[in-house]
Amino acid sequence: MMLFRSLAAAALIVVTTVLPLPALAQDDEPRWSIAIHGGAGTIRREDMTPEREAAYRAALQQALDAGTRILEEGGSALDAIEAAILLMEDDPKFNAGRGAVYTWEGAHEFDASIMDGRDRDAGAVAGVTGIRHPILLARKVMTDSPHVMLAGQGAEQFAAEQGLETMPPEWFGTEARREALERMKADKLSALDVDIKFGTVGAVALDRDGNMAAGTSTGGMTGKRWGRIGDAPVIGAGTYADNRSCAVSATGWGEYFIRVGVAKSICERLLMVRNFESTSAGLRATGPGFAQILADSVMDDVKRLGGDGGIILVTAAGETLYSFNTAGMYRGRATSAGVSEVAIYADEEQPSDR
Repeated sequence: MMLFRSLAAAALIVVTTVLPLPALAQDDEPRWSIAIHGGAGTIRREDMTPEREAAYRAALQQALDAGTRILEEGGSALDAIEAAILLMEDDPKFNAGRGAVYTWEGAHEFDASIMDGRDRDAGAVAGVTGIRHPILLARKVMTDSPHVMLAGQGAEQFAAEQGLETMPPEWFGTEARREALERMKADKLSALDVDIKFGTVGAVALDRDGNMAAGTSTGGMTGKRWGRIGDAPVIGAGTYADNRSCAVSATGWGEYFIRVGVAKSICERLLMVRNFESTSAGLRATGPGFAQILADSVMDDVKRLGGDGGIILVTAAGETLYSFNTAGMYRGRATSAGVSEVAIYADEEQPSDR
């Protein structure tokens, strides 16, 4: 234990020496923040028409604004992320709800999860069909059942008992997703060859009461078989929220995010450092920029294993940030400090949100 403390202290001193990190400012007004994503992957300017790019930016802004309005009015982080995700689940541009990819058999199967940072309560659903808004079902699992995750027909039965809206299969389908499945089968491609981006959607938020929440929703990967489940409904992999540290939602190659435990790993590292700092007189390691270092280190671990994708994150201090190892990620963020932005490509600047 003493060796671990010594090594941890040395590591933090190195970080603060190389990258000085100021103490957090104390604001009289309670702060709020929100970040959203609509998937990460091979998203390049040369592959986008001006019209398509404008449509994606407008869709991201609409979702971001929906969550922002709730937080501005003093609403909860849970309600804010739900509002943002609902719009993206209904938008065929994203791989969640309407517009989801096809399974090998030509159907749609949805996964979603949500987590409350106040008490780490959580709900998730996997492999459900016909549910218009999987994120609502995940929240119902959290609030109206004794369980954390429900799957398949059982989850659908629970949805019916809760009165959640369903839609026929054709409502979810789009021609572009159908063509991707047909091309995959005809050319014997992998899902990664046709899914140049992972269209999973998600949101994370901090409200004025200091509570955080995270949510993620997806249609999975094109041509998935055998009931494949990715990271989106797995608490700790694709979604995690803890008021003591941060809230994270992920998008990417789910098998790797599960193996790394991406969402919880980021929050646990941040919590460990802050706990250590609180017991170490004179040592100030956390502050603007430090959460980015920790998030990037976890995403580097994903990359080393061969996976790609990205995350969005808010911290207890109100920071909002992204970390991804792909050419782009559909993303946006807004804060009580006046930040409001959406972005697509990796080379777009991320100005300070402090």
